[in-house]
Amino acid sequence: MQIQNIEHHGHEVLEMMIEAGHSYSNESLKTVIDTKFGNDARFFICSGGNMTANELIEALWAKDKFTGTEDSFVFDPANRCNH
Repeated sequence: MQIQNIEHHGHEVLEMMIEAGHSYSNESLKTVIDTKFGNDARFFICSGGNMTANELIEALWAKDKFTGTEDSFVFDPANRCNH
């Protein structure tokens, strides 16, 4: 029997960031994502799926979900989609 990876919604990562209440770098966010969801976890957002943690982070930057720089940023709740 083949076990399939579950895809997690990007909102799970954004909610995790809100709950933590501190800023991240790209590297530190990747580490936290890997710890919480596993190194092989896959993610999806409105515009795509089957993303690695790094691909998710890049996609969230492209969608202006973060405020700050790649070395210190937070999720900007003003840019939250409501679905």
